[in-house]
Amino acid sequence: MIELNRTNLAAGQLAVESSAPSTLKPVRILQIGDGNFLRGFVDWMVDVANGAGLMNGQVTMAQPQERGIADLMTAQDHLFTVLLRGVQNGLPTQSKRLVSCVNNTLNPYTQWDAMLATMQDPALRFVVSNTTEAGIAYVEEALVQGQCPANFPAKVTALLLARFHAFGGSAASGLVFLPAELIEANGTKLKKFVLQFAQAWQLPAEFVAWVEAHNVFCNTLVDRIVPGFPAAEAQALFAELGYQDPLMVAAEPFLLWVIEGPAALADELPLHKAGLDVVWTNDLQPYRTRKVRILNGAHTASSLASYCAGLDTVREMTEDPVVSKYLNQVMFTEIVPFVPLPDAERRAYAETIMERFANPHIRHELSSIALNSVSKWQVRVLPTVKDYAAQHGQAPAGLSFSLAALLKFYQCERTANGEYVGQRQGQTYPIKDNADILAIMSAAWQGATDMAQVASTLLADTRLWGEDLTRVPGLAEQTAASLARIQAVGIKGAMSAL
Repeated sequence: MIELNRTNLAAGQLAVESSAPSTLKPVRILQIGDGNFLRGFVDWMVDVANGAGLMNGQVTMAQPQERGIADLMTAQDHLFTVLLRGVQNGLPTQSKRLVSCVNNTLNPYTQWDAMLATMQDPALRFVVSNTTEAGIAYVEEALVQGQCPANFPAKVTALLLARFHAFGGSAASGLVFLPAELIEANGTKLKKFVLQFAQAWQLPAEFVAWVEAHNVFCNTLVDRIVPGFPAAEAQALFAELGYQDPLMVAAEPFLLWVIEGPAALADELPLHKAGLDVVWTNDLQPYRTRKVRILNGAHTASSLASYCAGLDTVREMTEDPVVSKYLNQVMFTEIVPFVPLPDAERRAYAETIMERFANPHIRHELSSIALNSVSKWQVRVLPTVKDYAAQHGQAPAGLSFSLAALLKFYQCERTANGEYVGQRQGQTYPIKDNADILAIMSAAWQGATDMAQVASTLLADTRLWGEDLTRVPGLAEQTAASLARIQAVGIKGAMSAL
């Protein structure tokens, strides 16, 4: 096989779509995060924009933790393949791209001087990150000269301090931060913790003023399923490509990046001009609501019922005749009408979601979606239930059924080792949630025979939902009736009755 490196890429020996690599392009982006998601999302987009002649910039990638892929990236000249596979507009689609926009990959714990040098490059404009949801948090630590901080906001503060000193706090030296961590108000929270470290470290008031006035911390919303390295098919794919790539990333074709920030910045990062779904807006909330209610809401509303019915993956949900009919009904008659966007836009998004659910190349386990389902149902489904009830005078039948299915899923017993398990088709399954929630569920189901009593007890418990759900018109009654049908005829029989 041909060796994966830039010499062979430049010589045309690597027969795969790519942009022309160049060491002359300036480093415009510092990326703190080396995982599958950023490589299959941001780096892929930058490479596409470079290849289209719309952008002229490289990415310096940094490991967020002491262990990472810097050595592996260096060994193959910072090149990697992104494989996109899925269904779009009803048709299967596949593409492969050799991403060449990464110029260097650093381990800041051993290459802190190189990180500081990157931060002192006048061409640098953007900082992208994905350090997991727990990364944007304040964990107290001291500033040690010449040493990489462990905490992510602490790293950012130390890097900004170096840039401040390098350019004398000039307005032009300010940076734009685009965190991709999956938490609400990710940019706002990152800025808050940077300023908290500045105060804790007693940094100059002039530095704080520069951070406040000349650096932009954007809130963002990211959406693309990136399963990562396709291990089961790797050797066949390598033979097809003609080279080995242990850093190959598989992803779905769909992507969305919504950035809440000044519109003028879009021309500095012109990914949208390359036909990529990157939206700059002054209000992220409608897009977050759309994703949380349609994508996440449909997942939560259908996954527990499907799992209890014996299915294991999201794709199986879309292929099962009973479950798929239920999913379509809930999606298009109960969820979509209550997303605060134009009808054509929200319906088009929902249709895209249904295609993504059916992607044969994505194995999305229902058991993983089921983790912490009580809080998920509260955030993702309950707002739609309340909006529907406010308009129609009672809760929707399909989403009420989803709550009954959740209660059935949480019909659990505590084992000798302290874990909680449920029963599915004669086999036990683990239930993962807050210990207090599991104790409440277990107690309510202990020796229960009256489904109306189980439903009313659990729906009224504010410790579970943050409010008394029996006050939502019709919700308790419909949930109890669905729970009784589930007990009598099983999940699929009860689902068919809808």
